[in-house]
Amino acid sequence: MKNAEAIITVVGFLGAGKTTLLKYLIESFNKNGWEPFVILNDYENANMDAQQFAKQVGLNSIKPLSGSCICCSGILELRNTVNRIPKRENGITLIEANGTSDACSLMEFLGVGLNDRFLPPIQISVVDVKNWQKRGEHNELEANQIQVSSLLVLTHLENLSEVRKTEVIKALKTLNPTVKIIPMNDLDVLLLPELLPSKNSSQRLDHQKAHWASCSVDLPNLPNKDSIHRICKALPKSILRVKGCTKITSEDNYTYFERKPDGEVHVRPFRGIPITGSKLLTIGPGSEPFALEKVIKAILKD
Repeated sequence: MKNAEAIITVVGFLGAGKTTLLKYLIESFNKNGWEPFVILNDYENANMDAQQFAKQVGLNSIKPLSGSCICCSGILELRNTVNRIPKRENGITLIEANGTSDACSLMEFLGVGLNDRFLPPIQISVVDVKNWQKRGEHNELEANQIQVSSLLVLTHLENLSEVRKTEVIKALKTLNPTVKIIPMNDLDVLLLPELLPSKNSSQRLDHQKAHWASCSVDLPNLPNKDSIHRICKALPKSILRVKGCTKITSEDNYTYFERKPDGEVHVRPFRGIPITGSKLLTIGPGSEPFALEKVIKAILKD
């Protein structure tokens, strides 16, 4: 179909590197004359992440979808969002699903009811090689996220043995024999719109395994960055994803932080002023406003 627009969904477990990949894709497509439109899905306030992409594509080309799972209850909103995207001469749509999405259901439902101007959606899954299948009770969900992908992008390869890399790639090929596998550093974005939807069959996932507790609370100004690390450390390990944005008392600009499932904490400047205000967001068992507020008060009291 002439000028048909590609749709690429990016899936992967919490902390695998989806946002890093998305930033790379946007930058690369921009440089090569494409006009990307970005859809971001998160349990709690996708607006915070959307602001981080504003300088790359502009807020008119970003749509945050919060509070619902786009693989089920949010699929109608997602489909309508895609169909309302303005027609572009060289358009491409990038969708980042939240880290607990049932990726097989997402591809099954998204491909129905789209306008004829769009190509059938393809799926890229980001695989954290270091932590692959070390998720305990969540291993099944992580495996589900690669079964109908056309491309697997490998991340967190630093300081890993060749034995570990080979072991993970073999396991991935067992789950999805026809998939292409490539390290993120070797990715050629110009080949992505030419990928075909996966024909691999998938094993049905108990959909409730993709539905986790989540919540957000207001976060006051913090005295220093050490307070961020202390809050992240004090939150229960059952909470697999922690994100926040706040002001450090001695600094003019806002600070963004996140705790990944392996406990690693990253702190960096936040671009601009968060339209949501300062927030602490969590995903996973134990995500309750009272629990978050209790931790914040205890850290500020010390």
